[in-house]
Amino acid sequence: MTQIPVIQNPEMVNPQDLTAKTNLLGMSKAELSQFFADLGEKPFRATQVMKWIYQFGVTDFYQMTNLSKKLQQTLDEVATISPPTVKFKQFSEDGTRKWVFEVAGGSLVETVLIPADDNKQFGRKTLCISSQVGCALDCSFCSTGKQGFERDLSPSEIIGQLWVANQSYMENVPVTERENRVTNVVMMGMGEPLLNYEPVVASMSLMLDDFGFGLSKRRVTLSTSGIVPKMYELAKDIDVALAISLHAPNDELRNELVPINKKYPLKELIAAAKSYVYDENPRHKKHVTIEYVMLKDVNDTDEHARQLVNLLKDLPCKINLIPFNPFPHAPYGRSSNNRIHAFSNILNQAGFVCTIRQTRGDDIDAACGQLVGQVTDKTRRAKQWQEKVAKNQHNQKNNDLSSSTK
Repeated sequence: MTQIPVIQNPEMVNPQDLTAKTNLLGMSKAELSQFFADLGEKPFRATQVMKWIYQFGVTDFYQMTNLSKKLQQTLDEVATISPPTVKFKQFSEDGTRKWVFEVAGGSLVETVLIPADDNKQFGRKTLCISSQVGCALDCSFCSTGKQGFERDLSPSEIIGQLWVANQSYMENVPVTERENRVTNVVMMGMGEPLLNYEPVVASMSLMLDDFGFGLSKRRVTLSTSGIVPKMYELAKDIDVALAISLHAPNDELRNELVPINKKYPLKELIAAAKSYVYDENPRHKKHVTIEYVMLKDVNDTDEHARQLVNLLKDLPCKINLIPFNPFPHAPYGRSSNNRIHAFSNILNQAGFVCTIRQTRGDDIDAACGQLVGQVTDKTRRAKQWQEKVAKNQHNQKNNDLSSSTK
Protein backbone atom coordinates (compact mmCIF):
# COMPACT_ATOMS: atom_id res chain seq x y z
CA MET A 1 0.00 0.00 0.00
CA THR A 2 1.28 3.44 -0.89
CA GLN A 3 -0.19 6.50 0.81
CA ILE A 4 0.56 9.62 -1.18
CA PRO A 5 0.51 13.05 0.43
CA VAL A 6 -1.59 15.51 -1.51
CA ILE A 7 0.13 18.61 -2.80
CA GLN A 8 -2.31 21.45 -3.39
CA ASN A 9 -2.82 21.92 -7.11
CA PRO A 10 -1.98 25.54 -7.96
CA GLU A 11 -5.09 25.60 -10.17
CA MET A 12 -7.30 24.79 -7.18
CA VAL A 13 -8.97 27.74 -5.51
CA ASN A 14 -8.92 28.06 -1.74
CA PRO A 15 -12.40 26.98 -0.57
CA GLN A 16 -12.54 30.06 1.67
CA ASP A 17 -12.34 32.25 -1.44
CA LEU A 18 -15.35 30.67 -3.17
CA THR A 19 -18.18 32.30 -1.25
CA ALA A 20 -18.79 35.03 -3.83
CA LYS A 21 -18.16 32.88 -6.89
CA THR A 22 -20.37 30.44 -8.79
CA ASN A 23 -18.99 26.92 -9.09
CA LEU A 24 -19.48 25.80 -12.71
CA LEU A 25 -18.53 22.21 -11.93
CA GLY A 26 -21.65 20.04 -11.90
CA MET A 27 -23.85 22.52 -13.74
CA SER A 28 -26.00 21.05 -16.51
CA LYS A 29 -25.75 22.36 -20.07
CA ALA A 30 -29.02 24.23 -19.57
CA GLU A 31 -27.83 25.79 -16.32
CA LEU A 32 -24.53 26.86 -17.90
CA SER A 33 -26.35 28.32 -20.90
CA GLN A 34 -28.50 30.41 -18.55
CA PHE A 35 -25.42 31.43 -16.60
CA PHE A 36 -23.78 32.78 -19.77
CA ALA A 37 -27.01 34.40 -20.92
CA ASP A 38 -27.12 36.28 -17.61
CA LEU A 39 -23.59 37.51 -18.38
CA GLY A 40 -24.79 38.76 -21.78
CA GLU A 41 -23.03 35.96 -23.65
CA LYS A 42 -24.31 33.53 -26.28
CA PRO A 43 -25.53 30.12 -25.02
CA PHE A 44 -22.88 28.25 -27.06
CA ARG A 45 -20.31 29.40 -24.51
CA ALA A 46 -21.73 26.67 -22.26
CA THR A 47 -20.55 23.83 -24.51
CA GLN A 48 -17.16 25.50 -25.02
CA VAL A 49 -16.54 25.72 -21.28
CA MET A 50 -17.91 22.21 -20.67
CA LYS A 51 -15.31 20.76 -23.01
CA TRP A 52 -12.51 22.60 -21.22
CA ILE A 53 -13.73 21.42 -17.81
CA TYR A 54 -14.60 17.80 -18.51
CA GLN A 55 -12.47 16.78 -21.48
CA PHE A 56 -9.27 18.69 -20.79
CA GLY A 57 -9.45 19.07 -17.00
CA VAL A 58 -8.87 22.83 -17.13
CA THR A 59 -9.85 25.01 -14.17
CA ASP A 60 -8.00 28.20 -15.17
CA PHE A 61 -10.26 30.34 -17.37
CA TYR A 62 -7.21 32.03 -18.90
CA GLN A 63 -6.21 28.66 -20.43
CA MET A 64 -9.53 28.45 -22.30
CA THR A 65 -8.09 29.83 -25.50
CA ASN A 66 -11.32 30.04 -27.54
CA LEU A 67 -12.83 32.52 -25.07
CA SER A 68 -12.28 36.24 -25.45
CA LYS A 69 -9.89 37.96 -23.04
CA LYS A 70 -12.83 39.94 -21.68
CA LEU A 71 -14.87 36.79 -20.98
CA GLN A 72 -11.86 35.07 -19.43
CA GLN A 73 -11.47 38.00 -17.04
CA THR A 74 -15.20 38.11 -16.25
CA LEU A 75 -15.29 34.38 -15.47
CA ASP A 76 -12.21 34.68 -13.29
CA GLU A 77 -14.03 37.34 -11.26
CA VAL A 78 -17.43 35.68 -10.88
CA ALA A 79 -16.93 31.93 -11.31
CA THR A 80 -14.79 29.01 -10.25
CA ILE A 81 -14.31 25.36 -11.17
CA SER A 82 -13.81 23.69 -7.84
CA PRO A 83 -14.01 19.93 -7.15
CA PRO A 84 -14.13 18.64 -3.56
CA THR A 85 -10.82 18.86 -1.72
CA VAL A 86 -8.62 15.75 -1.76
CA LYS A 87 -7.48 15.09 1.82
CA PHE A 88 -5.31 12.13 0.84
CA LYS A 89 -5.07 9.36 -1.69
CA GLN A 90 -3.84 5.77 -1.56
CA PHE A 91 -2.61 3.46 -4.30
CA SER A 92 -2.97 -0.29 -3.83
CA GLU A 93 -0.39 -2.81 -4.96
CA ASP A 94 -2.99 -4.19 -7.40
CA GLY A 95 -3.42 -0.80 -9.11
CA THR A 96 -6.55 0.27 -7.23
CA ARG A 97 -6.64 3.93 -6.24
CA LYS A 98 -8.64 5.49 -3.41
CA TRP A 99 -9.30 9.16 -2.76
CA VAL A 100 -10.68 10.66 0.43
CA PHE A 101 -12.50 13.92 -0.25
CA GLU A 102 -13.45 16.64 2.20
CA VAL A 103 -16.84 18.04 1.24
CA ALA A 104 -18.72 21.11 2.45
CA GLY A 105 -19.12 20.95 6.22
CA GLY A 106 -15.86 19.06 6.73
CA SER A 107 -17.16 15.51 6.29
CA LEU A 108 -15.14 12.93 4.38
CA VAL A 109 -16.27 10.62 1.57
CA GLU A 110 -14.35 7.99 -0.37
CA THR A 111 -14.02 7.14 -4.06
CA VAL A 112 -12.27 4.13 -5.59
CA LEU A 113 -10.81 3.49 -9.05
CA ILE A 114 -10.31 -0.11 -10.11
CA PRO A 115 -8.21 -0.82 -13.23
CA ALA A 116 -8.65 -3.96 -15.32
CA ASP A 117 -6.31 -6.85 -14.60
CA ASP A 118 -4.18 -6.11 -17.64
CA ASN A 119 -3.41 -2.65 -16.17
CA LYS A 120 -2.87 -1.23 -19.65
CA GLN A 121 -2.45 2.51 -19.86
CA PHE A 122 -5.65 2.85 -21.86
CA GLY A 123 -7.39 -0.28 -20.49
CA ARG A 124 -10.69 -0.40 -18.62
CA LYS A 125 -10.74 1.73 -15.48
CA THR A 126 -13.88 1.66 -13.36
CA LEU A 127 -14.62 4.40 -10.85
CA CYS A 128 -16.88 3.70 -7.87
CA ILE A 129 -18.53 6.99 -6.92
CA SER A 130 -20.21 8.00 -3.65
CA SER A 131 -23.58 9.78 -3.63
CA GLN A 132 -24.12 10.54 0.07
CA VAL A 133 -22.17 11.34 3.22
CA GLY A 134 -22.77 8.04 4.97
CA CYS A 135 -25.85 6.04 4.08
CA ALA A 136 -29.48 6.30 5.12
CA LEU A 137 -29.87 2.53 4.84
CA ASP A 138 -28.46 0.04 7.34
CA CYS A 139 -27.45 -3.08 5.43
CA SER A 140 -26.06 -5.38 8.09
CA PHE A 141 -22.95 -6.46 6.13
CA CYS A 142 -21.82 -2.98 4.98
CA SER A 143 -19.38 -0.84 6.97
CA THR A 144 -20.62 2.39 5.35
CA GLY A 145 -24.06 1.89 6.87
CA LYS A 146 -22.54 1.61 10.36
CA GLN A 147 -21.37 5.22 10.02
CA GLY A 148 -24.93 6.49 9.90
CA PHE A 149 -26.09 9.27 7.59
CA GLU A 150 -25.36 13.00 7.38
CA ARG A 151 -26.49 14.44 4.04
CA ASP A 152 -26.74 14.09 0.28
CA LEU A 153 -23.88 15.12 -1.98
CA SER A 154 -24.37 17.95 -4.49
CA PRO A 155 -23.83 17.52 -8.25
CA SER A 156 -20.43 19.24 -8.00
CA GLU A 157 -19.38 16.88 -5.21
CA ILE A 158 -20.51 13.84 -7.20
CA ILE A 159 -19.15 14.77 -10.62
CA GLY A 160 -16.05 16.18 -8.92
CA GLN A 161 -15.03 12.66 -7.93
CA LEU A 162 -14.88 11.64 -11.60
CA TRP A 163 -13.11 14.87 -12.52
CA VAL A 164 -10.37 14.27 -9.93
CA ALA A 165 -9.91 10.63 -10.96
CA ASN A 166 -9.40 11.64 -14.59
CA GLN A 167 -7.18 14.53 -13.55
CA SER A 168 -4.85 12.09 -11.79
CA TYR A 169 -3.84 10.77 -15.23
CA MET A 170 -3.34 14.27 -16.68
CA GLU A 171 -0.55 15.56 -14.46
CA ASN A 172 2.30 17.01 -16.51
CA VAL A 173 0.37 16.35 -19.75
CA PRO A 174 -0.06 19.39 -22.06
CA VAL A 175 -3.66 20.60 -22.12
CA THR A 176 -4.23 19.81 -25.79
CA GLU A 177 -2.98 16.23 -25.33
CA ARG A 178 -5.12 15.34 -22.34
CA GLU A 179 -7.58 12.43 -22.52
CA ASN A 180 -10.02 11.09 -19.98
CA ARG A 181 -8.90 7.67 -18.77
CA VAL A 182 -11.86 6.53 -16.64
CA THR A 183 -13.88 4.26 -18.94
CA ASN A 184 -16.65 3.06 -16.61
CA VAL A 185 -18.54 4.60 -13.70
CA VAL A 186 -20.59 2.81 -11.08
CA MET A 187 -22.76 4.72 -8.60
CA MET A 188 -21.86 2.16 -5.98
CA GLY A 189 -19.81 4.01 -3.36
CA MET A 190 -21.06 5.47 -0.09
CA GLY A 191 -24.81 6.03 0.03
CA GLU A 192 -27.97 4.94 -1.77
CA PRO A 193 -28.03 6.84 -5.11
CA LEU A 194 -31.80 6.75 -5.55
CA LEU A 195 -32.28 8.53 -2.22
CA ASN A 196 -30.31 11.46 -3.68
CA TYR A 197 -32.18 11.26 -6.94
CA GLU A 198 -31.94 14.62 -8.71
CA PRO A 199 -28.22 15.33 -8.08
CA VAL A 200 -27.33 11.76 -9.08
CA VAL A 201 -29.33 11.89 -12.32
CA ALA A 202 -27.89 15.33 -13.12
CA SER A 203 -24.36 14.00 -12.56
CA MET A 204 -24.92 10.92 -14.71
CA SER A 205 -26.29 13.16 -17.47
CA LEU A 206 -22.98 15.04 -17.46
CA MET A 207 -21.13 11.74 -17.63
CA LEU A 208 -23.07 10.84 -20.79
CA ASP A 209 -23.08 14.27 -22.43
CA ASP A 210 -20.88 14.54 -25.53
CA PHE A 211 -19.60 17.88 -24.21
CA GLY A 212 -19.08 16.37 -20.76
CA PHE A 213 -17.27 13.09 -20.20
CA GLY A 214 -18.93 11.43 -23.21
CA LEU A 215 -19.28 8.00 -21.64
CA SER A 216 -21.45 5.32 -23.24
CA LYS A 217 -24.75 4.67 -21.46
CA ARG A 218 -23.65 1.04 -21.06
CA ARG A 219 -20.58 2.22 -19.15
CA VAL A 220 -22.50 4.15 -16.49
CA THR A 221 -24.20 1.97 -13.88
CA LEU A 222 -26.43 2.90 -10.98
CA SER A 223 -26.57 0.41 -8.12
CA THR A 224 -29.57 0.45 -5.79
CA SER A 225 -30.70 -1.53 -2.79
CA GLY A 226 -34.22 -1.32 -4.15
CA ILE A 227 -35.95 2.08 -3.83
CA VAL A 228 -38.79 0.86 -6.02
CA PRO A 229 -40.66 4.13 -6.84
CA LYS A 230 -37.41 5.79 -7.89
CA MET A 231 -36.52 2.82 -10.12
CA TYR A 232 -39.63 3.56 -12.18
CA GLU A 233 -38.67 7.25 -12.36
CA LEU A 234 -35.11 6.42 -13.38
CA ALA A 235 -36.33 4.38 -16.36
CA LYS A 236 -38.15 7.46 -17.67
CA ASP A 237 -35.45 10.04 -16.93
CA ILE A 238 -32.18 8.49 -18.12
CA ASP A 239 -30.90 5.38 -19.89
CA VAL A 240 -28.06 3.88 -17.87
CA ALA A 241 -27.23 0.38 -16.73
CA LEU A 242 -28.93 -0.82 -13.54
CA ALA A 243 -27.54 -3.02 -10.78
CA ILE A 244 -29.51 -4.32 -7.81
CA SER A 245 -27.93 -5.07 -4.45
CA LEU A 246 -29.98 -8.20 -3.79
CA HIS A 247 -27.94 -10.38 -1.38
CA ALA A 248 -30.81 -12.70 -0.44
CA PRO A 249 -33.26 -14.92 -2.36
CA ASN A 250 -36.23 -14.59 0.02
CA ASP A 251 -37.93 -11.83 1.99
CA GLU A 252 -37.22 -13.22 5.44
CA LEU A 253 -33.45 -13.20 4.94
CA ARG A 254 -33.38 -9.98 2.94
CA ASN A 255 -35.34 -8.18 5.67
CA GLU A 256 -32.40 -8.97 7.94
CA LEU A 257 -29.58 -8.16 5.50
CA VAL A 258 -31.15 -5.25 3.58
CA PRO A 259 -33.81 -3.68 5.85
CA ILE A 260 -35.30 -1.50 3.06
CA ASN A 261 -36.80 -4.80 1.88
CA LYS A 262 -39.41 -4.45 4.63
CA LYS A 263 -40.75 -1.43 2.74
CA TYR A 264 -40.17 -2.71 -0.80
CA PRO A 265 -40.27 -6.54 -0.73
CA LEU A 266 -38.82 -8.77 -3.42
CA LYS A 267 -42.03 -9.09 -5.45
CA GLU A 268 -42.15 -5.31 -5.92
CA LEU A 269 -38.39 -5.07 -6.51
CA ILE A 270 -38.31 -7.73 -9.23
CA ALA A 271 -41.38 -6.18 -10.91
CA ALA A 272 -39.60 -2.80 -11.01
CA ALA A 273 -36.47 -4.43 -12.44
CA LYS A 274 -38.51 -6.11 -15.20
CA SER A 275 -40.16 -2.79 -15.98
CA TYR A 276 -36.75 -1.14 -16.25
CA VAL A 277 -35.72 -3.66 -18.88
CA TYR A 278 -38.97 -4.00 -20.84
CA ASP A 279 -41.45 -1.17 -20.38
CA GLU A 280 -39.77 2.23 -20.66
CA ASN A 281 -37.77 2.71 -23.86
CA PRO A 282 -37.34 -1.05 -24.33
CA ARG A 283 -33.67 -1.84 -23.92
CA HIS A 284 -32.73 -4.34 -26.60
CA LYS A 285 -30.30 -7.02 -25.44
CA LYS A 286 -30.25 -5.34 -22.04
CA HIS A 287 -30.20 -6.87 -18.59
CA VAL A 288 -29.82 -5.82 -15.00
CA THR A 289 -26.90 -6.90 -12.84
CA ILE A 290 -27.69 -8.72 -9.62
CA GLU A 291 -25.15 -8.18 -6.84
CA TYR A 292 -24.98 -10.90 -4.22
CA VAL A 293 -22.49 -10.77 -1.35
CA MET A 294 -21.46 -14.22 -0.14
CA LEU A 295 -21.84 -14.55 3.64
CA LYS A 296 -20.65 -17.78 5.27
CA ASP A 297 -23.54 -19.99 6.40
CA VAL A 298 -26.00 -17.11 5.96
CA ASN A 299 -27.00 -16.86 2.29
CA ASP A 300 -24.59 -19.23 0.53
CA THR A 301 -26.16 -22.71 0.65
CA ASP A 302 -27.28 -24.76 -2.34
CA GLU A 303 -30.89 -24.14 -1.27
CA HIS A 304 -30.30 -20.38 -1.39
CA ALA A 305 -28.90 -20.78 -4.91
CA ARG A 306 -32.00 -22.73 -6.02
CA GLN A 307 -34.26 -20.07 -4.48
CA LEU A 308 -32.30 -17.42 -6.38
CA VAL A 309 -32.80 -19.31 -9.65
CA ASN A 310 -36.55 -19.36 -9.06
CA LEU A 311 -36.67 -15.68 -8.08
CA LEU A 312 -34.80 -14.46 -11.16
CA LYS A 313 -36.08 -16.93 -13.76
CA ASP A 314 -38.06 -14.32 -15.74
CA LEU A 315 -35.67 -11.39 -15.31
CA PRO A 316 -32.95 -10.79 -17.94
CA CYS A 317 -29.94 -10.50 -15.69
CA LYS A 318 -26.40 -11.49 -14.97
CA ILE A 319 -25.35 -12.34 -11.44
CA ASN A 320 -22.23 -11.04 -9.74
CA LEU A 321 -21.17 -12.98 -6.64
CA ILE A 322 -19.13 -10.84 -4.26
CA PRO A 323 -16.87 -12.40 -1.61
CA PHE A 324 -17.63 -10.62 1.66
CA ASN A 325 -14.99 -8.07 2.66
CA PRO A 326 -14.72 -8.09 6.47
CA PHE A 327 -14.56 -4.91 8.52
CA PRO A 328 -13.85 -4.53 12.27
CA HIS A 329 -16.44 -6.34 14.41
CA ALA A 330 -18.39 -7.48 11.36
CA PRO A 331 -21.03 -10.07 12.34
CA TYR A 332 -20.34 -12.23 9.26
CA GLY A 333 -17.58 -14.28 7.69
CA ARG A 334 -16.59 -14.75 4.05
CA SER A 335 -17.82 -17.86 2.24
CA SER A 336 -15.04 -20.22 1.21
CA ASN A 337 -13.90 -20.27 -2.41
CA ASN A 338 -15.26 -23.80 -2.78
CA ARG A 339 -18.68 -22.74 -1.48
CA ILE A 340 -18.77 -19.71 -3.80
CA HIS A 341 -17.91 -21.86 -6.82
CA ALA A 342 -20.52 -24.48 -5.86
CA PHE A 343 -23.12 -21.71 -5.57
CA SER A 344 -22.02 -20.31 -8.93
CA ASN A 345 -22.26 -23.72 -10.61
CA ILE A 346 -25.94 -24.06 -9.67
CA LEU A 347 -26.66 -20.67 -11.24
CA ASN A 348 -24.64 -21.47 -14.36
CA GLN A 349 -26.40 -24.80 -14.82
CA ALA A 350 -29.74 -22.98 -14.65
CA GLY A 351 -28.65 -20.83 -17.60
CA PHE A 352 -27.54 -17.66 -15.82
CA VAL A 353 -24.37 -15.78 -16.61
CA CYS A 354 -22.66 -15.71 -13.25
CA THR A 355 -19.34 -14.09 -12.39
CA ILE A 356 -17.32 -14.06 -9.18
CA ARG A 357 -15.93 -10.66 -8.40
CA GLN A 358 -12.22 -10.55 -7.81
CA THR A 359 -11.54 -8.69 -4.59
CA ARG A 360 -9.49 -5.59 -5.34
CA GLY A 361 -8.12 -2.86 -3.11
CA ASP A 362 -8.71 -4.62 0.19
CA ASP A 363 -5.21 -3.65 1.38
CA ILE A 364 -6.37 0.00 1.39
CA ASP A 365 -9.93 -0.74 2.60
CA ALA A 366 -11.24 0.07 -0.87
CA ALA A 367 -13.07 -3.19 -1.54
CA CYS A 368 -16.83 -3.50 -1.88
CA GLY A 369 -18.60 -2.71 1.39
CA GLN A 370 -15.48 -1.26 3.03
CA LEU A 371 -15.85 2.42 2.18
CA VAL A 372 -16.08 4.47 5.37
CA GLY A 373 -15.83 8.24 5.43
CA GLN A 374 -16.08 10.69 8.32
CA VAL A 375 -19.74 11.29 8.98
CA THR A 376 -21.58 13.56 11.39
CA ASP A 377 -24.29 10.98 11.96
CA LYS A 378 -27.85 12.30 12.17
CA THR A 379 -29.39 8.88 12.75
CA ARG A 380 -27.53 7.81 15.97
CA ARG A 381 -26.81 4.55 14.14
CA ALA A 382 -23.03 4.97 14.48
CA LYS A 383 -23.34 5.45 18.25
CA GLN A 384 -25.66 2.45 18.56
CA TRP A 385 -23.18 0.32 16.58
CA GLN A 386 -20.30 1.43 18.81
CA GLU A 387 -22.34 0.63 21.93
CA LYS A 388 -23.20 -2.81 20.53
CA VAL A 389 -19.53 -3.55 19.76
CA ALA A 390 -18.46 -2.40 23.23
CA LYS A 391 -21.12 -4.58 24.85
CA ASN A 392 -20.05 -7.62 22.82
CA GLN A 393 -16.41 -7.05 23.74
CA HIS A 394 -17.35 -6.70 27.42
CA ASN A 395 -19.36 -9.93 27.33
CA GLN A 396 -16.55 -11.74 25.55
CA LYS A 397 -14.04 -10.54 28.15
CA ASN A 398 -16.28 -11.78 30.97
CA ASN A 399 -16.71 -15.13 29.24
CA ASP A 400 -12.96 -15.46 28.84
CA LEU A 401 -12.40 -14.65 32.53
CA SER A 402 -15.08 -17.13 33.53
CA SER A 403 -13.49 -19.85 31.42
CA SER A 404 -10.02 -19.22 32.83
CA THR A 405 -11.20 -19.63 36.41
CA LYS A 406 -12.79 -23.04 35.80
